[in-house]
Amino acid sequence: MDTGGNSLPSGADGVKRKVCYFYDPEVGNYYYGQGHPMKPHRIRMTHALLAHYGLLQHMQVHKPFPARDRDLCRFHADDYVNFLRSITPETQQDQLRQLKRFNVGEDCPVFDGLYSFCQTYAGGSVGGAVKLNHGLCDIAINWAGGLHHAKKCEASGFCYVNDIVLAILELLKLHQRVLYVDIDIHHGDGVEEAFYTTDRVMTVSFHKFGDYFPGTGDIRDIGYSKGKYYSLNVPLDDGIDDESYHYLFKPIIGKVMEVFKPGAVVLQCGADSLSGDRLGCFNLSIKGHAECVKFMRSFNVPLLLLGGGGYTIRNVARCWCYETGVALGMEVDDKMPQHEYYEYFGPDYTLHVAPSNMENKNSRTLLEDTRNQLLDNLSKLQHAPSVPFQERPPDIELPEADEDQDDGDERWDPDSDMEVDEERKPIPSRVKREAVEPETKDPEAQKGTAEQARGFDAATDETVSTKAVDVSPMPIDEPTMKVEQETLNKAADPMYPKS
Repeated sequence: MDTGGNSLPSGADGVKRKVCYFYDPEVGNYYYGQGHPMKPHRIRMTHALLAHYGLLQHMQVHKPFPARDRDLCRFHADDYVNFLRSITPETQQDQLRQLKRFNVGEDCPVFDGLYSFCQTYAGGSVGGAVKLNHGLCDIAINWAGGLHHAKKCEASGFCYVNDIVLAILELLKLHQRVLYVDIDIHHGDGVEEAFYTTDRVMTVSFHKFGDYFPGTGDIRDIGYSKGKYYSLNVPLDDGIDDESYHYLFKPIIGKVMEVFKPGAVVLQCGADSLSGDRLGCFNLSIKGHAECVKFMRSFNVPLLLLGGGGYTIRNVARCWCYETGVALGMEVDDKMPQHEYYEYFGPDYTLHVAPSNMENKNSRTLLEDTRNQLLDNLSKLQHAPSVPFQERPPDIELPEADEDQDDGDERWDPDSDMEVDEERKPIPSRVKREAVEPETKDPEAQKGTAEQARGFDAATDETVSTKAVDVSPMPIDEPTMKVEQETLNKAADPMYPKS
């Protein structure tokens, strides 16, 4: 088993972890449309809290490099990626058949910058996996990621590109086994489906089950073929509280870590399982939700933390701020500091919110039955599967630092003039951008072609079935995320000056 992070001995949970945090200041500008519950603005609110609580100073802060076509095509079909790249609000009426085919239009609307948004959040998750693979951090964080419903050929549940699958594929280049844990209120169906027939990825999802989107995740869904017993589903009912949740989470995950022995863990921290969520029906406190992060951190295995759902955005920002502190091993004050989104958090202006008095429909008998059944499933795994490594795929290339740039390990510069406010009022930048070599791009080339989408060598193409990703034996793959300069229109925007 990989012993985990490079900065501390195994088991010492109180010791500081080295944390990499990915954030693009443009992410909060993407807008799904009026009345849509998914609001990328919550990522910017989270970032503002991290800045004003002083947490950014304790992490490496990186702007993600956008995922390219070929990166996305490691999982997604090339015609689907081509569609996402080309569709715009102005052209969608001419492509109604394609919209229906790829399930885009209602829950997953077409909006300005859709493809750039996908590239950004996927780039952060894959970038986090690269940092972990290179031993450059113990924990990587991308709160813009975690969009777990997207499928190979279609969008679903506000998700267009499955950044989680892409990140896991990257981790599998180095690690024989990767564990995926999902604490979003919705079942992590896209990730489970992708790895349903392999024993190299175990997926564990804790979710509301029964007349609830996406309708999958029955306790009897356990994987298939070589993947049998490597999918665990923990169906829950309305009103589950911290105590009941941990009654299942800790023994199940503890047993998973014991028998599966993952080399890396991906934890999707969807905040729609919190009490009072606009679309949710659970009753977890922020500390109760974060206890899952703390528990995963205690195993000292390379850990990728991702966002996900969460639709009462003030509570999403509270939660992910607090969980960033947990990742760092730092307790943050309940009293919220003044910042540009302070008015969102009234009237108490505190980080934590009390759970409601809603009924917990998860009886102790039901919880015991669920726990016993899942632990029994885990007992059928005699040992951690091993994979013969024929040839290790090359790592994704990390950017070479420009000599004119600051040192890559420096923390954010409070004197920078980066602007990220929604109203386009300047606030100090708190993002340390990674160095990028200047490159001129042809705007026509940006439109892309099918050949670009199929950018990896046909001889080493990773075959993805309609049901599952085949990840054993490991294919040979070329580097999939070389450094690319940001698009010209972003560089030309005075709101995002070149560093």
